[in-house]
Amino acid sequence: MRKVGWFDIYVDDMDRAQTFYETVLATTLTQLSDPNDPSVQMKAFEDDFTSHGAGGALVKLEYASPGPGGAMVYFSCEDCEVEQGRVEAAGGSIVRPKFSIGDHGFVSLFTDTEGNMVGLHSIK
Repeated sequence: MRKVGWFDIYVDDMDRAQTFYETVLATTLTQLSDPNDPSVQMKAFEDDFTSHGAGGALVKLEYASPGPGGAMVYFSCEDCEVEQGRVEAAGGSIVRPKFSIGDHGFVSLFTDTEGNMVGLHSIK
């Protein structure tokens, strides 16, 4: 099975990052705890673990830093231009506005408030 089962987006400022993603993706993140390390701060994107796609979380760790060059996360959406339109007002910046990827739809790339480059993907 090659489905991504989970992702972490590393952050420096959890409140700032949570506000950014909740604003851009029009969603609510929920508190998530690490039972082995209470110092870990996590806010989860909801997932029922039974559908296609992946759940994930914003994570603040002492030993991991945010920034470009790591794994790339793409959030699926109906039209990535809608979410792209919320990025700058939420404190992020557009890296590459909506563009075609041929038969596979469209992508927008942005940098979040923590310096991570993240993508949006839509069919239209």
